Amino acid sequence: MLPVAKAELDGHEGDLLKIELNDTNRPDLWSAAGVARLLKAYWGVEAPVYDFCSTEEETFDNEGRELHVHSSVSSVRPYGIAFAAKGHTIDEQDLEALIQSQEKLCSNFGRKRKTIAMGIYRSSLIKYPVHYRGVDPDTTSFVPLGMSEKLTLREICSQHPKGKEYGPIVADSPVFPYITDDNGETLSFPPVINSARIGAVEIGDDELFLELSGTDLPDMLLAASIMACDMSDLGFDILPVKVIFPEETEFGKELTVPYYFQEPISCSLALVHKTLGEKMTGEEAVASLKRMGIYAFCSDETIYATVPEFRNDFLHPADLVEDIMIGYGLGNFEPEMPQDFTVGRLTAAEEMGRKVKDIMVGLGFQEMVYNYLGSRREYATNMEVDGKQYITIANPMSENYEMVRPSIIPSMMESESVSGHAPFPHKIFEVGKVAFLDDTDNSGTTTRNNLGFLSSDSVMGFNEVSSLVNTLMYFLGKGFSLASLDGDTRFIEGRCAAVMVGETKVGVFGEIHPKVLENWGCGMPTVACEIDLDLVMATK
Repeated sequence: MLPVAKAELDGHEGDLLKIELNDTNRPDLWSAAGVARLLKAYWGVEAPVYDFCSTEEETFDNEGRELHVHSSVSSVRPYGIAFAAKGHTIDEQDLEALIQSQEKLCSNFGRKRKTIAMGIYRSSLIKYPVHYRGVDPDTTSFVPLGMSEKLTLREICSQHPKGKEYGPIVADSPVFPYITDDNGETLSFPPVINSARIGAVEIGDDELFLELSGTDLPDMLLAASIMACDMSDLGFDILPVKVIFPEETEFGKELTVPYYFQEPISCSLALVHKTLGEKMTGEEAVASLKRMGIYAFCSDETIYATVPEFRNDFLHPADLVEDIMIGYGLGNFEPEMPQDFTVGRLTAAEEMGRKVKDIMVGLGFQEMVYNYLGSRREYATNMEVDGKQYITIANPMSENYEMVRPSIIPSMMESESVSGHAPFPHKIFEVGKVAFLDDTDNSGTTTRNNLGFLSSDSVMGFNEVSSLVNTLMYFLGKGFSLASLDGDTRFIEGRCAAVMVGETKVGVFGEIHPKVLENWGCGMPTVACEIDLDLVMATK
């Protein structure tokens, strides 16, 4: 049954099962309660209705339970949410299940508490409203869980085991996050450690308060809904908490949690048939979704589904088709032989690339392989060009990945810049892709297959690189001519040329300009050539 949850049994000791879950889009399955919920639905048990989630239209009475998020915490971890639960007495298995769910969500979904941290507390000891604020880490102190003496927040980061592990998340902030009740009693120093009194949940407790803090509000709301549904399945009554933010969020300035924010999803029966190859009726598709715990109906050849409170992984109609497929049962699809048979073969571009590689190796060059992303310094600044036609990444991880490679020559110059100790001559080449902005293409960009080669030696000059181009074009069976090349600041003016096949400019070559050599820290005369192989193939 576990493949229904994209999971497999990884081993067991008596009644203790170790389950490996392979779907990173389903954090609701990272708990025993979540797996049990899905399997029960698949077996035909009616999926529970979780009627405790507020919506934009309907808000439940919070009965005075409030969490106030202060503006002082905005610079470190701006969001805090919470809900409460009562009506079920915790035993040892329940406590282990809650702690495991908490740790899995915070560690995996919350990126080791960087974006989501969660705390569970003894609600009977809390006086509402609860306050989430930023405080001075050197003057604020409390007794952390697992210790018996007070420590400042700064001391917790250096002395407490959890502080050493998670303290670096907030260590560089001018204020640290801090949660207290209205009496000033400490609940937690998120994302590090709970207090030893209110934050020490024990077997026998039957009233709980659960808060989440972090940087991603939608993910936090999803994690809160997952925990609320899991706790409801354990027998708890879920109690809403009103959260008041200092500023407007994408869900408003006031929010009652648990909060249902998912959008409905739909797909056509035609898409189901096209994707799965199975002529399903609307009733069969709806029944398949019901086995996945999803309420749906069919109208006018379209399936409409309500996304469960604990899921937020439906980004496209194809995601709904996937759940229909799993609910229908993979074993119920009849195997079919492929209707089309084709013979694999190389593309013309690949054949050209291989031929060019053979020629360049025959000319004594060594093949190189480079990344297709680099920095503006490499591709533009060092090459003495403005880079206006270069593709720039909007949100690069670092400056090393801020541009898509527009030319192979900068990559080869980088190799040359770190090869001054190697015996000369240096002769390297690459057959690879380049890309640049192009208004004539629908995408606004063009990707080309290019050959680039470079040679560095004391005797290298225009005549030497010209003879190499001549040899290359001879073996490719292409007649060519040379034309003057003006305005290419990468080369020495008058010692460079454009390669023409008919009336089409297919490449450039020449002696690298001394200023470019200086930018790269190269001291030896260097020549380079770059040829557009796609254009060479297309021209006669």
